[in-house]
Amino acid sequence: MSSEIPPVGEIIAARAGEEMALNERHLNPQMGRVLRTLGFDKTWVRGEGAHLIDASGERYLDLYGGYGVFALGRNHPEVLAAVQETLAARTANLPQLGVTLLSGVLAEQLLARAPGSLGAMVPANTGTEAVEAALKIARAATARTRVLYAEHAFHGLTLGSLSVNGNAEFREGFGPLLPGCEAVPFGDEQALQRELEAGDVAAFIVEPVQGKGVNIPPAGYLPAAQRLCKQAGALLICDEVQTGLGRTGRFLALEHWGLEPDVVCLSKALSGGLVPIGAVLVSREAFEKVFDRMERAVRHGSTFGGNDLAAAAALATLRVLERDGLVENARRMGELLLELTEPLAERYEVVREVRGLGLMWAIEFGPPARGVRRRLWNAMERAQPGLFSQLIIVPLFHEHHILCQVAGHHMNVIKALPALMIDEGEVRRFAAALEDVLARAERLPSAFARFGVRMGRGALAAR
Repeated sequence: MSSEIPPVGEIIAARAGEEMALNERHLNPQMGRVLRTLGFDKTWVRGEGAHLIDASGERYLDLYGGYGVFALGRNHPEVLAAVQETLAARTANLPQLGVTLLSGVLAEQLLARAPGSLGAMVPANTGTEAVEAALKIARAATARTRVLYAEHAFHGLTLGSLSVNGNAEFREGFGPLLPGCEAVPFGDEQALQRELEAGDVAAFIVEPVQGKGVNIPPAGYLPAAQRLCKQAGALLICDEVQTGLGRTGRFLALEHWGLEPDVVCLSKALSGGLVPIGAVLVSREAFEKVFDRMERAVRHGSTFGGNDLAAAAALATLRVLERDGLVENARRMGELLLELTEPLAERYEVVREVRGLGLMWAIEFGPPARGVRRRLWNAMERAQPGLFSQLIIVPLFHEHHILCQVAGHHMNVIKALPALMIDEGEVRRFAAALEDVLARAERLPSAFARFGVRMGRGALAAR
């Protein structure tokens, strides 16, 4: 017989420090092994703004950002207050056979900030759920089944979203996936045109900036894609789950190219870092082809989609973004970050490219030209592709208290998604720490030896 569950506050106070053990027993022990091997197995006790705080009180600059969820930083007081106010109001949440106020106001506010091509909102709970809804809407609105997506895209991990995910490591073992979903090279206008000319494509789904690798499209590619989709009668779906709500220095990344798509998917930052939410903004024409008569009013939906707590958090997020000028701050801090880090490509042989848009930033590494360092790099890549990136992120974490991520599986690209309220001092701190670590990592033999010792200790802990 199970024991009585105490109040949450008591659980947090009494059982702090058990996180890894509980994960080992009941959740994902392989993730626990990864964390122990890297030495990332901290006990996190609090989040404040752009920082995580461990059990010893040490503060870590969080450039991982929950994959972009924490655009306002962690535990923003106004988002907390909005959720608390909604709880206190005891709203008639989720009547199901009925409608409520807050999700309607959220739809109103999002559409007022979106391109004029969009006229309705379909609520969702997550980014992948928003993508699933977008795929269904495209097929129903066009009466076609083929969907095109870009190579290296990431649109989620549920079955429909996985079918338009361009990364083999996520797709492997889960097939057969949805039929009719086909990849085209990202940035290749001619390849897209060839596929669209068949006249049977329901939609082309694309991230304006690809999250895996932070790949920025060629200047004219997205406007051309929009024109080609329109000519072919296919919908253009912009997946703004990670790029949306100020991340790239515009409210929506599509604004950089003046796009007016048929569908936009939102999530992550819309949550304020507190309550899961997704939203699909849809053209009125496509929406009315899907929900075209009364018996189809519930043709697509979600039990928790449009709930009051999520809408309250999202409305508070929109208010803070605009009042505090965080979209503009993302633009300015992103420009500063590029200014400080782009010269690394000239100073260090292993830096292939630094790129970014707003506060979506990446640095890509490549092998030294020749000699012992080239041979060691090749040996490292044979042992584990993408290993050089670990020589950067591990000392950034342990020596500089900065948490960032590798931008994709087997990829020598490091990515940063800072909170949009990050200040100049923290941007400069990161750039200086990165150069310090990079200068030592480029001396491959000694850097690899130091890394090997640390990983050996971590591997023992993991076992």
